[in-house]
Formats: sequence, C-alpha cells, structure tokens
Amino acid sequence: MKRKLLSTLLLGASLTAAAQSNKIDFTEYDLPNGLHVILHQDKTTPTVAVTMMYHVGSKNEAQNRTGFAHFFEHLMFEGSENVERGNYINMIQSAGGAVNANTSFDRTYYYQILPSNQLALGLWMEADRLRAAKIDERGVETQRQVVKEEKKQRIDNQPYGTLLENTFATAFEVHPYRWVPIGSAQYIDKASLREFMDFYKTFYVPNNATLTIAGDLDVEQTKKLVEQYFAPIPKGTIPIIRPSVEEPKQVEEGRKVVFDNIQLPAVVQAYHIPKQGADDSYAIKMLTTLLSGGQSSRLNKALVDNQQKAVTVASIPLSMEDPGLFINLAVANMGVDVHELERAIDAELDRVKKEPISDQEFQKLRNQIETEYINGLATLEGRTEKLASFHALYGNTNLINTELDKLLAVTKDDLMRVANQYLTKENRAVLHYLPKAAQAR
Repeated sequence: MKRKLLSTLLLGASLTAAAQSNKIDFTEYDLPNGLHVILHQDKTTPTVAVTMMYHVGSKNEAQNRTGFAHFFEHLMFEGSENVERGNYINMIQSAGGAVNANTSFDRTYYYQILPSNQLALGLWMEADRLRAAKIDERGVETQRQVVKEEKKQRIDNQPYGTLLENTFATAFEVHPYRWVPIGSAQYIDKASLREFMDFYKTFYVPNNATLTIAGDLDVEQTKKLVEQYFAPIPKGTIPIIRPSVEEPKQVEEGRKVVFDNIQLPAVVQAYHIPKQGADDSYAIKMLTTLLSGGQSSRLNKALVDNQQKAVTVASIPLSMEDPGLFINLAVANMGVDVHELERAIDAELDRVKKEPISDQEFQKLRNQIETEYINGLATLEGRTEKLASFHALYGNTNLINTELDKLLAVTKDDLMRVANQYLTKENRAVLHYLPKAAQAR
C-alpha cells in the first residue's frame, strides 16, 4: 500500500512539473474596430488554426426566437460576397484543411485547421464572411430545412434526446438558459429574413469577436495579415445587450416525469452552481471528476459495478458564463425502479458530504485532473479554443496558464464544503425518464 501511495505521489509531482514547464506563450491585442486578436506560435507541425469566437449564444436570443445562434452556425457556411454559395467548405478542404463550428449557451465558435502556407487564405475567408456573409432568402430557406432536420434526427427521434432540453426548462424559471441552443423549429419557421439580417448586424461584428490564430506562424507577419484583412471592417454600431436577469435562488425541489421512447428508465439531478471562474467552480469541477471520472469513480463503482443498479452514470459540471448546473445522470439497469436508483445516487452524495476523502484518493483525483488538463492542451485545437474562451467569457486569456493552479489549490475540505452547500434537495430539479409503455399503466 505504501509503495502504491508513493508511486501516486511521484506521478503527481511529475505532472505538476510538466504543467509548469509547458507555459503557453501568446500575444494579444485589439484592432481599432474592437476585434480582439490572440496569436500563439507553435512550430511543432506545419499547420495553423484560424478560429473566430463570437460572443453570442442561445442566451442572447429572444424567448420567441430561440435557435438563432445555432441557425447562424449553419448560415455562415452559405457563402459571402466573394465566396460562391455552398463553396466555403470546399475551398478549405481543397487547400488541405478542415473546418467546423459549434454553438453553446454563451458563444458561437468557428475554426479552420490549415497547412501553415494557407494561413492567408483562412484569414481572408473569415474576414470576408465577417464583413459580408450571404444572408438572403435562398440561404435562410435552405438552412431552415437543415436545422429542422438536425433537430428531428439528433433530438426529437433519439432516446433521451430531449434530456438536456427538459432539464434546463425544469431547472430555470426566468434566465434564458431555460432554452437550449438547438432552439425551437416553430420560431425558426416564423422568423423573417429581416430578423436574421438584424441578428447578423448586431452580433457578427468585430467588437463582439475574438480571432485566435495558433500554430506554425510568424507573429509579425501574421499581424500584418490580420491588419490587411480585418482592420477595414467597421465596428458594429448596434448596442449588444447582454442578459441581466438573475435566476432567483431555488428554495424548493422541482420534479418532472418525462415519458420517452426508451427501454430503460433514467434519473437526472440538476443542481444550481456558480458561474465559470468563480472560486467554487474549481472545487465543483473536481467533485464531478471524483463522482464519475473513469471506471474507478465513486458513482460508477457503487451503482454500476457493486450494486448493479445502473448501466451508466455521469456527473457533468455545466459551468457557464452565468450560473449553470451540476448534473448527475444515471440510466437504470433492467428491472431497477427509478426511485431506488435516485436513492442510490443520493447515498453516494451523502458520503461526499459526511466522509472526508482519503489522502490516497485525493492525490489520485489531483493526478487525474492534471492529466486531463495537460492532455486538453496537447492539440492545437484545444489550445485555441481555451485561449478564445478565456478571453471572451472569463476576461482573462492567461487563465490558460493559471487555471490548473486554481484546480490544484482545491482542498479536501473544499470538496466536502461545496457538496454540502450546492448538492441540496431544495437547490435541484429532478427528472425521471420513463418508457412510454409505463405511461399507459
């Protein structure tokens, strides 16, 4: 046992040394039009990442027009003033690159990975659609059908597909987090071309964007290219309104039963937690890893291996720009009642609240957190997204070099404290997903 503990401690020490020796160097500055630029040089491979993060997500939408941010994730690939309709992706791929995008509650993120000799192409294309994306009737009608079909295939027709949608709608009463980025097909259908054009003119402006370029680049030459392509784009003049509404403190447990096209019941617990970057958010992150980070995690060992009450379990910290949710999810084993499964989850949460974690398990947890963090920075894509997010959503790009220290500063007492403070019944929504066959009974 002592030998095992010693090896665990040595692993922790080596990981910490590795993290400290791998500082991410970057240069950041603003153009006069408000565009924030982050440059990170890494000549390991002859590739570059060109990314744009727009500080707009589903929480910036009107209640009767949900889905706009996600809709634009699709619409921005329609083309631009100088790129023919439907040719955007083909141009990147023909240059040996890859391109994609994603949308969250808080931001929309576009990224290209290109051979480093195609950097100018990537910058020109991002600048061109920032300045003059093709927002017209044909493109809007095309993407209406694409988005509706995506929702049907990925959400409506998938077992447990509405889980996130129902969880946020149950957990939030007034904050716009109560709807999810996929939005509502009916509102996308109702929206006019003018509304889409207004959304573009409001949020797709330099002063609401972060351009992050990383990889095999020359910093000074890249600055000249950024100046050439992006500086002429005018600053947006429409006020960008951020949601100021605060979700009231929950004082009573919320519950909902959802009958779905599933075979095995599921339990979802959603607890309100502080916004990302708050001091307690780091302890909450470690707590979720303790509960479900890997095969030897507490929930997996107790509910899946030992008690065999669940076929899968997960704890997910959805820490966001505004206060978010800590979600526990478990899918029941055959013949296990959801109430029994819920009690089993609660029993493991009570253990965290009442029983101090051992030194060995705590060191193992720290090692796991370090490994995950370092691995997350191993790829160019991982670094660019963190750099952009830390600026746009946290207001501190250098968190890429200090966030791990904040995680490792969490103590065993902190884990017990946040569990007792936030994982309470009056601070949660609970959903039971049941097979439709049970509704008839």
